[in-house]
Amino acid sequence: MRTLLLLLGLALLASATAPAPANSAARLQLGLLKYNGGGDWYANPTALPNLAAFCNRALGTDFALDYGTVDVGSAELFNYPWVHMTGHGNVVFSSAEAENLRNYLIGGGFLHIDDNYGMDPYVRVAMQQVFPEVSFVELPFDHPIYHQTYSFSGGVPKIHEHDGEPARGYGLFWEDRLVCFYSYSSDLGDGWEDESVHNDPPEIRAAALQMGANVIEFAFKQ
Repeated sequence: MRTLLLLLGLALLASATAPAPANSAARLQLGLLKYNGGGDWYANPTALPNLAAFCNRALGTDFALDYGTVDVGSAELFNYPWVHMTGHGNVVFSSAEAENLRNYLIGGGFLHIDDNYGMDPYVRVAMQQVFPEVSFVELPFDHPIYHQTYSFSGGVPKIHEHDGEPARGYGLFWEDRLVCFYSYSSDLGDGWEDESVHNDPPEIRAAALQMGANVIEFAFKQ
């Protein structure tokens, strides 16, 4: 499964063909993870379409602009090489859901978690259930995820202030492979949304989209 997912990702990044219709089944979709517990997993509805469009322009990818919503415990999870998770509140995984997500990540999938303010204490507990033997570690600023097509010498960019804490990027590693990148106190997803949603200045939105593109590029190339 890991080999299959990596080949799909590399083929996508290498694609130089003309764009297919937006509803083409052949085009890879970004995935949005749906979870239980009451947290708003559906936050930032315009974020992933904008990120997909940006990657298509900047990286030469051919993502479908409509993302796929996938339950954490579903076998459909394995159809998405890259999955995004966000929200403001509680996150609960059943034992079966945690096992499914673990198998997905060990098998070659990649999870990007973006704390939309308030999910941090819950998502850490949930991911400890998925990988009880490893914990999040803060990534150094020279980690390759910050230096793909775009370079971020200070790590993950700060998009929204919230409590004023510095933005941080954390990772979960399995057998030396980064399987989950967690952007904390940054709110990348807010920066991916339509300009009218948060009225962020162009340079802030550009930084958010560029960092998002880095996360996708790294996930498919590592």
